[in-house]
Amino acid sequence: MDVNAAVAAAAAIAGVLTGVIAMLAFRWSERDLKRPTRTSLHTDPVLPPGVDTVLSVLRSSAVVLDEGDAVVKASSAAYALGLVRGGKLSVEPMLQMARDTRRDGEIRQVELDLPRRGTGRGDALAVSARVAPLGSRLVLLLVEDLTEARRIEAVRRDFVANVSHELKTPVGALSLLSEAVMDASDDPEAVERFAGRMQIEATRLTSLVQELIDLSRVQNDDPLEDAEPVGVDELVAEAMDRCRHAAGTKQITMAAGGTADLSIWGNRGQLAAALGNLVENAVNYSPARTRVGIAARRVSAPGGDLIEIAVTDQGIGISDKDKERIFERFYRVDPARSRATGGTGLGLAIVKHVAASHGGEVTVWSSEGQGSTFTLRLPEAGAARDRAQQHPDLDDEAGQTAGSHPRRSPDSPPDSTAYETLSAPEVLP
Repeated sequence: MDVNAAVAAAAAIAGVLTGVIAMLAFRWSERDLKRPTRTSLHTDPVLPPGVDTVLSVLRSSAVVLDEGDAVVKASSAAYALGLVRGGKLSVEPMLQMARDTRRDGEIRQVELDLPRRGTGRGDALAVSARVAPLGSRLVLLLVEDLTEARRIEAVRRDFVANVSHELKTPVGALSLLSEAVMDASDDPEAVERFAGRMQIEATRLTSLVQELIDLSRVQNDDPLEDAEPVGVDELVAEAMDRCRHAAGTKQITMAAGGTADLSIWGNRGQLAAALGNLVENAVNYSPARTRVGIAARRVSAPGGDLIEIAVTDQGIGISDKDKERIFERFYRVDPARSRATGGTGLGLAIVKHVAASHGGEVTVWSSEGQGSTFTLRLPEAGAARDRAQQHPDLDDEAGQTAGSHPRRSPDSPPDSTAYETLSAPEVLP
C-alpha cells in the first residue's frame, strides 16, 4: 500500500510540473508572436499621430514612403495619376528624390512631365513634386497637377499675342495709307482711293476693339442679374436686319421659320449679339445666290424645356479638325476669307460664352462643301412655359409645327423635318 501511494504521489507531482511547463511555453510563444520583428517594422510602420488625418484633407496627391521605398500611405489621387503601382512609387525621378531626401534630410522640389495613362495620346501630364522628411524614417511626397494651370497660361499667352497681332495689322495699314495720302496730295483720285482703304481698316479696327470689349464683358458679367424674357422672334428679326445689307450685296436670301412666340430667359443684349454673330458668319461664308435659314423650336429636356435656334447656310463647310477649334478665340477656318470679310475670329468665342453663361450650349454640324448648321440651345423663359401649360391647344399646334424630335447630337446632320420651312435650298438662278 505504501508503495502504491508513493507512486500515485509521484505521478501527481509529474502531472503538475508538466502543466506548469506547458503553460510557460504557451506564454513564451505568445510573447514572441507579439514582439515586433525587423520584418514587421519594415513592412508595416506607423504614421506619426495626426499625419493620416492631414493627408486625407490635402488637395495634393500624397505618398508616404518608408526606408525601403515601400508605400506606407497613398491618397486616391496618387493612384489616379499613376504615381503608385503595385505598392511602389512608379516614377523614377520622384523615387530618386525621396532617396536623396532620406539621406540628407533636405526638402526638394521639381516639375516633371509625365505620360498620361490609358489615353492613347501623346500629351503629357505636368506636375510639381515636393519631397520632405516625415519623422526619422519616413518620407512624404506631395504632387500637384499643373496641367490645367499650364493650359490656361498658354491660352492667356496666345490671346495676348493674337490681340497684339490683330491690332498691329490695321494700325500699320492706317499708318502706311496716311503716308500715301500725304504723298499723293496733288492727286485727288489717289487720295480718294487711299481714303477709302483707310476707312475699311478703321472699320476693321473698330470691330476688333468692340468684339474684344464684348468678349471681356460676357466673360466677367453675370447675364442673369438683369435677365428678362426675350422674344426669339425679336432676336431673329434683329439678327436679319443686322446682316441684310451684306446679304443683299451677295444676293443671299435669308428666311426665318419654326415655332413662333417663343421666349428665352436672359440678357437681351448678349443674346442678340450671339445670334447676330451666327447669322453674320453664315452670310459671310456663303456663296452668292444661296440661302441662310434661321429656325426656332421648343424641345423637351429633363431640367425643363429648351429653345433651339438653328442657323443653316450653304457655305464652304468646316472640316472635322477645324470643328474642334472653331470656338477658340481668333481661330479662323479660312484666314484669307476672314481677312476679306473683316472677320476677327472672336464671334464664335462670344457665342460660346453667352450660351454657357445662360445655362445653354452651342453646337455645330457641318460638311465640307455642303454648309453648316449652328444650333443655340437655351432655357425657355418661365412665362412661356406657363403660357404653354394654360393653352395646351396652342402648344400642340406649335409641337406639330416644330415637330417632336429628341435632342440631336452635335455630330449628327440637321433634322430636316424639324425645320421643314427651312430645308436646304438649291442655288438660286
